[in-house]
Amino acid sequence: MTPHSSPIVIIGGGHAGAQLCGALAEAGLGAQVHLVCEETPLPYHRPPLSKAYLKNPAETVQLHRAEAWYADAGITLHRGDAAVALDRAQHTVRLASGTVLPYAQLVLATGARARGLHGLPDGLANVAVLRNAADAERLRSQIGAAERITVLGGGFIGLEIAGTARALGKPVTVLESAPRLLGRSVSADIGDHVLQTHRAAGIDVRLGVAVGGFEVDAGRLQALHVDGERKTVDLQVLGIGAMPEETLARNAGLDCANGIVVDSLLRSSDPDILAIGDCCSFPLAGGDRHLRLESVQNANDQARTAAATLQGKEQPYAALPWFWSEQGALRLQMAGLMPAEGTRHRRPGATPASFSVLHYVGERLVCVESVNAPMDHLMSRKLLEAGKSPAPAAACDAATPLKSFV
Repeated sequence: MTPHSSPIVIIGGGHAGAQLCGALAEAGLGAQVHLVCEETPLPYHRPPLSKAYLKNPAETVQLHRAEAWYADAGITLHRGDAAVALDRAQHTVRLASGTVLPYAQLVLATGARARGLHGLPDGLANVAVLRNAADAERLRSQIGAAERITVLGGGFIGLEIAGTARALGKPVTVLESAPRLLGRSVSADIGDHVLQTHRAAGIDVRLGVAVGGFEVDAGRLQALHVDGERKTVDLQVLGIGAMPEETLARNAGLDCANGIVVDSLLRSSDPDILAIGDCCSFPLAGGDRHLRLESVQNANDQARTAAATLQGKEQPYAALPWFWSEQGALRLQMAGLMPAEGTRHRRPGATPASFSVLHYVGERLVCVESVNAPMDHLMSRKLLEAGKSPAPAAACDAATPLKSFV
């Protein structure tokens, strides 16, 4: 099968799928592309859903590109028509409508789905998750009508929603089972600062709690049992993580392990099928450990790698991971992956609420976390991409800008 055989079918209208469409159109391959979207709207940006979209009833989704762009590029859209079966032997994908699409090369950009709470029934009127525009529209209405909000989970999405709801004047309680916030994502220094900032904003954050039962009646969650005590619920938001959407891949016999397993060129265990974005488990550059990341950066860069692979070019994925989260007055930005071991060094910012934490393994800078310090974040990305490691004492001198080391 030649690299330019047609057609190319992309399953998933999220950020990764939309960016891959752009890369393939730029390469002159748009006419070969079919984009399959489970949702009816055109591909749109997801990060604003937990922030600006929730705050403003007049806010609409921000499209990646207008419908005319896809038509001009020759890309065929299948909107509101989910892929339900994949036949690898026949090289076809069957959609919910019954449409069967042949493919020469297939890209799974199926994203992730919200993790549910074990034992809690689906479809309760006052229990919300946030993964897509329909979720956000429903949650926006629910927050507006709610007297108080309970958020289960002290991760990024839970804290972003909590910060937004509090900015709207709502009483908010965050319940986190771990001993600190963002334990799997940021350092203890950053986690402690996030905790104090949210508490100072009036959010009731409770750590190390155990949720031991639910009371459900008339299609609503009436109460949670928290550390053995009954807590009534008005609006319950579940922010307890996400799971890779790998059902289609598993049913087709592709290798999956916390995501669709791919190689450095983003090919799955079937060389004619790639996977990108939140749904895939990819190898870290220079190592044998696989990782799954949920970030816009990862989606963007993997789309570019996938476009090269689809054209028969070998450009292994080795992009620097970086992330961000906006939580009320907090802007967290991270460059690189936080090491399991090493030393941490705090770099002061312009204000007490602005600082960065630099992570070193030996003498090598591997990760920088920044709070309300966008220039530090930008320069730290440049440092890490260039493999430069200024001495900690020099890098943490507030009088010396990081750009002087780039």
